Amino acid sequence: MPKKLPEDLNLMIATEIARHRAGIGIDDLHSALADIVSRRTLQRRLGELAEQKHISAMGQGKARMYRALGTVDIYATHAETGEPGEETRFEIYVPISSDGREILDYLRQPIQLRKPVGYDRSFLEAYRPNETFYLAPEIREHLHHIGRSPDGERPAGTYARDILARLLIDLSWASSRLEGNTYTRLDTQNLIELGQAAEGKNRREAQMILNHKAAIELLVEQAEDIGFNAFTFFNLHALLSDNLLADPAESGRLRARIVEVSGTVFHPLGIPQQIDHYFHMILAKADAIDDPLEQAFFIMVHIPYLQPFVDVNKRVSRLGANIPLIRRNLCPLSFIDVPERAYVEGTLGVYELKQVDLLRDVFVWAYERSCQRYMAIRETIAEPDPVRLRHREALIALVAEIVHGQQVPSEAAVRTVAATLVPQEDLERVIELALDDLRNLHEGNVSRYRLRLSEYRAWRPMQQAGMP
Repeated sequence: MPKKLPEDLNLMIATEIARHRAGIGIDDLHSALADIVSRRTLQRRLGELAEQKHISAMGQGKARMYRALGTVDIYATHAETGEPGEETRFEIYVPISSDGREILDYLRQPIQLRKPVGYDRSFLEAYRPNETFYLAPEIREHLHHIGRSPDGERPAGTYARDILARLLIDLSWASSRLEGNTYTRLDTQNLIELGQAAEGKNRREAQMILNHKAAIELLVEQAEDIGFNAFTFFNLHALLSDNLLADPAESGRLRARIVEVSGTVFHPLGIPQQIDHYFHMILAKADAIDDPLEQAFFIMVHIPYLQPFVDVNKRVSRLGANIPLIRRNLCPLSFIDVPERAYVEGTLGVYELKQVDLLRDVFVWAYERSCQRYMAIRETIAEPDPVRLRHREALIALVAEIVHGQQVPSEAAVRTVAATLVPQEDLERVIELALDDLRNLHEGNVSRYRLRLSEYRAWRPMQQAGMP
C-alpha cells in the first residue's frame, strides 16, 4: 500500500526551501524529506509550486536549484469545510527557522490552550550588552553588508535624508498598516505630500500616519542628538500618540496604570515604580550595545514586552529601532511589505514564551527587504546638492522667517534674510533654493521647516501672492 502523504506536504517542501536562502537542489531537498515523500512525488510537487509562483526554479538538470520566490515563505491554512477537493489556502509569510516554527506552532493553538504569563524581569536582567546577542554573528555580518552605505563617515542621518521623501511615506504607511490602518500607500502619499485625507477613512487613521511623519522627521532632522535616552523616547511617544489617547496627559509619559494586551495570554507589569526602573534599564542596556543592528532588534524585543506606555508601544519600538541605523548611516528599516500576522506572532512569541526567534526571522526579512528597496532607490536619485547639505539649517531658518514674518516670498525678501545667515560665496544659490522651497511649501511638509500648520495657513495668501 502506498505511503499516505502529509496533507501539508507542499507547505513542508516550501518551508524547507525557504530555510536555504542561497537555494537548494533536489538531492539535498530529498535527503531532508526522504522519510515523507518519494523523489518522483517531490519532483512533481516542486513543479506545481514553481508553476503556482510559490517558489522559483533556476538552472537545468542536476544544477537546478529551488528558492523561495521573492524570499517569502508560504504558510498553509486548511479549510475546515471537509468538502471533497477543498484546496489548501496559502498566506504570505516570511521564511522561518526551525525555532521560529516551534513558536508559531505554539501560538496557533487556541488561546485557551496557552498558559497565562506575566512580565518576567529576568528576561531583561539576564541580557549582557556585547556578551549576550539576539542576532548571531553571521546574521549581523550579513545585515551590515547589505545595509552599509557610502555615507558611513558623513554626518549622522545623511543616508536617511537622501531618501527622506520615500522613507516618510514607506515607514508611515507600513508601520501604521501593522496597527490595522487601512490607508493604502497612495492614500498615505497624498496625505503626506498634499495634505489630502482619504475619503471614507477614519480620522484616527490620518492622525496615525501624520504622527508617524512627525516622529520620523524628528529622528532624521535631529540624528546627531537622538539616542537611547528617556528624552528621545518620551518625545517619540508624544509625537506618535498625539491626539490618539483618551487622556492626552498620558502622551510622552510612562504609564501609571494597568493595561491589557488583546489576543494574548500575556499580562504586562503593573507597578509604576517597576515600569520606570525597567524602562530605564532597557535604555541603558541598549545604549551600551556596540552593534547598531543588535541595538535595533533589542529595542524591538523589549519595549513592547515591557509596555511602558498606555498605548503605542510597538510603534515606539519600530521607530526606536531606526535610531542606531539612522545615526550610523545604515539603511533604515521601513517594515515595507512585512505581513501583519508574521509581525504580530513574532511579538507574541516574546510576550508568551520570551523567545525571540520568530520575531528575529521577521526582523531579518524586513531589513533585507528595506535594503533592497532603498539601495535601488539611491541608484536612481541624484547626489544631494552640496550647498543645500552645507546650509540645511540656514534654509530651514530662512523659510521659517519668511513665514513667521508674513512676507511675500520675493527674491528681495529672501535676500535680506539670507544675507544674515550664509557667506557671500553661497548667497545666490541659497536664495535660489529658498525660493524653490517657499514655492513648494504645503501642508504636507511644513514640519520639515519646524512650522505649525496654523502658521502656514495664515501665511498661505502671501505664498499665493508671490506665485508667478
